[in-house]
Amino acid sequence: MRIGVDLGGTKIEAIALDDRGSCLTRQRIPTPAGDYHATLNAVTELISHIEQMTGLTGTVGIGTPGSLSPATGLIRNANSTCLNGQPLQQDFERLLNRPVRLANDADCFALSESIDGAGQGCHSVFGVIIGTGVGAGVVINGHLIPSANRIAGEWGHNPLPWPDATESPGETCYCGKQGCIETFLSGAGLQFDYYRETGLEIAGPELSTRLKQLEPAAERVMGRYENRLARGLATVINLLDPQVIILGGGLSNLVRLYERVPRIWTDYIFSDLVRTRLLPPRHGDSSGVRGAAWLWARREDQS
Repeated sequence: MRIGVDLGGTKIEAIALDDRGSCLTRQRIPTPAGDYHATLNAVTELISHIEQMTGLTGTVGIGTPGSLSPATGLIRNANSTCLNGQPLQQDFERLLNRPVRLANDADCFALSESIDGAGQGCHSVFGVIIGTGVGAGVVINGHLIPSANRIAGEWGHNPLPWPDATESPGETCYCGKQGCIETFLSGAGLQFDYYRETGLEIAGPELSTRLKQLEPAAERVMGRYENRLARGLATVINLLDPQVIILGGGLSNLVRLYERVPRIWTDYIFSDLVRTRLLPPRHGDSSGVRGAAWLWARREDQS
């Protein structure tokens, strides 16, 4: 049995998979807000409950915001700030009395969709999260690529490519730079562009409604978004040349992206033929927690 945990800012979700990837059970609890030790205890108790319920002991993989620093082994860059600077992996291994594997939540998404999701059977997968932030994971032949600095897939903190005069220098990102892809393509970036267009503050679902109503302002904003997403992904294709790119996060539910973005990115990709496919996720919101379980993907890894 493989247990996966998705350690989110508002919820902790856990899943248990059998050897075939079938779900044995799935549990969800609120995340203790801003409390590191309470979070450790909540995850530990959740795993204990799953093992008691199934009568099995499982390997444990955990998807987290941020990543482990290769210098210190501590969590960094997590938007759940109580995790930053903490020895999360060591603490879980001590509490659970077994090895634990940690990976960024976007890495877990990409791994899940590569193994038994929309990218199944593809040798190279770039799994993108576009929602509160913008991140990604890179999977080659069913494995997350070895990463010297543990930042593979952080395309959201590169500058928006081929910017026009209205996009440069761009807004200031929380990382301290200006014009990061994340400031344009995150949910907040999309909402801010609509505000600049109309002077109205709206949430993401309302923008979808306005698009369905054929509102001209919403269409102009969405057209810019699609062009920016196409430019950003074109640089990924020029660098990695993946077989498939899979979108996750709240904005991946915009069906029009899968038709329009590939039509645009051909203008920016250094090839006369583009075979890379842009696809929605097979497992949707479950991909992160499933990918955490798949951090222990092979039987020989469990020794």
